[in-house]
Amino acid sequence: MRSVTSLRKSLTIALLAALSLIPAGSYAHFGMVIPSHDIVEKQEDASLFVNIMFAHPFEGQSMNMEKPVRAGVLSNGKKILFTDELKPLDLRMYADTKPSRAWRGHYTIARPGDHIFFMEPKPYWEPAEDSYIVHYTKVIVNAFGKEIGWDEEVGMKTEIIPLTRPYALYAGNVFQGVVNVDGKPAPFTEVEIEYFNRGGKSKAPAGPFVTQVVKADANGVFTCALPKAGWWGFAALSTDSRTILRDGKPKPVEIGAVLWIKAEDFR
Repeated sequence: MRSVTSLRKSLTIALLAALSLIPAGSYAHFGMVIPSHDIVEKQEDASLFVNIMFAHPFEGQSMNMEKPVRAGVLSNGKKILFTDELKPLDLRMYADTKPSRAWRGHYTIARPGDHIFFMEPKPYWEPAEDSYIVHYTKVIVNAFGKEIGWDEEVGMKTEIIPLTRPYALYAGNVFQGVVNVDGKPAPFTEVEIEYFNRGGKSKAPAGPFVTQVVKADANGVFTCALPKAGWWGFAALSTDSRTILRDGKPKPVEIGAVLWIKAEDFR
């Protein structure tokens, strides 16, 4: 007959073996388009750089990203692409994390108004999810006090249209947006929300706090309050009708409408 100690040892080994099969680091993915300024009031700030990344923004982990399919800006009803001018950037999100490939674009704002910077990435293969990920990502920059255009559609496969002006927000403000897929509101879409934890200064009380989750209502509208100053990302997730072949087998494609907004503290 086996001793109690031997039985406990066997159970412990079995438990550890089972835990080793559970995927680690199953964090939310976010396409990221982060400008050097989200509000331009002075001419010297009109020359922007825009960092384009694919990352887990709270944990500071970024993935190597291929050059986007397209990147550009929409302003005054005119769309300008700067995909060919993107420069590779070896990005280190935290001081103690490995650098990964990101991209940087430059754009000089010449006219007042809202400027919607956007990017469409190449599909990213995620083995842990057995699927591809495509995050259509955008951010809005206001220039020289003219507040027109922040709720325009870029015309991407899926995108979040702001219902709240997406800049000049205080921490504590409530933000609303509507999720569109193929130009139509997408009811009950799940929206993941994450803080860009620059430098890793903020700590989550427990794992579920890292990624907040809300659902859009029957009209595709979601609501969230911004508890802290800094950049916040919203990723509205759905499954594309297309599949992509991998090793001869069709794989699903997660599409995300991603929007970044910035909150500020009172000064």
